[in-house]
Amino acid sequence: MTEAKFRVAIIGCGRMGQHYAEAYSAYPDTEIVAIAEHDPDRLQVVGERFGVKALYPDVDSLLRDVVPDVAAVITPTKFYKHAVIACAQAGVKGVSTDKPIAARLSDADEMIEACESRGVVHAGGNLMKCLDETQETARRLRDGVYGEIIGGAIPGFRRQIVGGGCQSILLAELLMDAEIEEVIAWGEPPEVLETNTDVGLSISGVFRMGNGLECNVYGMEVSRGYVDVWTEDTFIRGTNLPPEIYRGYDEKGARIRLEPDFQPYEWSEFGYLTGSIRSLLAAVDTGSTPRVTGADLRKALEVAIAAKQSVLLRNAPVKLPLEDRSLTLYPTPHRWGGYDSVGNPQPLADAAKPKFS
Repeated sequence: MTEAKFRVAIIGCGRMGQHYAEAYSAYPDTEIVAIAEHDPDRLQVVGERFGVKALYPDVDSLLRDVVPDVAAVITPTKFYKHAVIACAQAGVKGVSTDKPIAARLSDADEMIEACESRGVVHAGGNLMKCLDETQETARRLRDGVYGEIIGGAIPGFRRQIVGGGCQSILLAELLMDAEIEEVIAWGEPPEVLETNTDVGLSISGVFRMGNGLECNVYGMEVSRGYVDVWTEDTFIRGTNLPPEIYRGYDEKGARIRLEPDFQPYEWSEFGYLTGSIRSLLAAVDTGSTPRVTGADLRKALEVAIAAKQSVLLRNAPVKLPLEDRSLTLYPTPHRWGGYDSVGNPQPLADAAKPKFS
């Protein structure tokens, strides 16, 4: 074990906040120095669980006493903007948010500008794009190990396109090695399209990439993957686990699954959250770029909004970036306001457990 290097504040210690705290408390070069949480009972229980004595009811009171190196903001989405800007103004070196970054594009813009103008690293959180093996697969694709990419697909863009859909959007851009520049979409049901939420929304269409490729989007779940990418003889399925890679065909014409022989990684205890945290810490330390940035999270929100706009415009192509920054698409109530707000609070006994569950 080495002496703690990064002083970390956890902003929001619900179920996911505790997951972050588990990770930050496990690393030899990080130390949780403060926690902010609106529920006083949960704050006390989680503070005791992780041995943190500096406990605060909100981010403002925390920052008046403590300016950490890194702030992990894991509140519900509706509170991200205030917390991120407050951290940037206070002099925090790196801040992370989870998904989605916001509901309104202009709110995402303000967060990113607040961080960029002060040299603060703004990173994404618990996203599949950060998994070590997924990053390695993307490098192999860029290096031509599997041949030239000729197509891609998102096999199930539905229900939570601005929440969980962030995963598929960012995986598609990573594995296809290009940004989404134009969206053409169809969507249902009509009653959801009339609202400003993604709850129950199903989108099909095409994402046109900056390198000329097209990523087909299916509103029904046609596989258990989040993104599929293929070359002339290789098929890669991106999931929440290490990617599945198939190359060549057997005597029946079925694809042959490979054992990719991914290299071992020093940090892997918490899946793709590990990759997210370690890349944020590296960015704060060396000036590198996190595996997911705040700008990436904004792009995912923008693509989801563009998809809905295309549907409303009778399937017209919508180019990115969007000019109207007031456009808004709210995530599910539990993502927007937290599980407490929808009547599903975490029992205190669970919050006190030594391991995240």
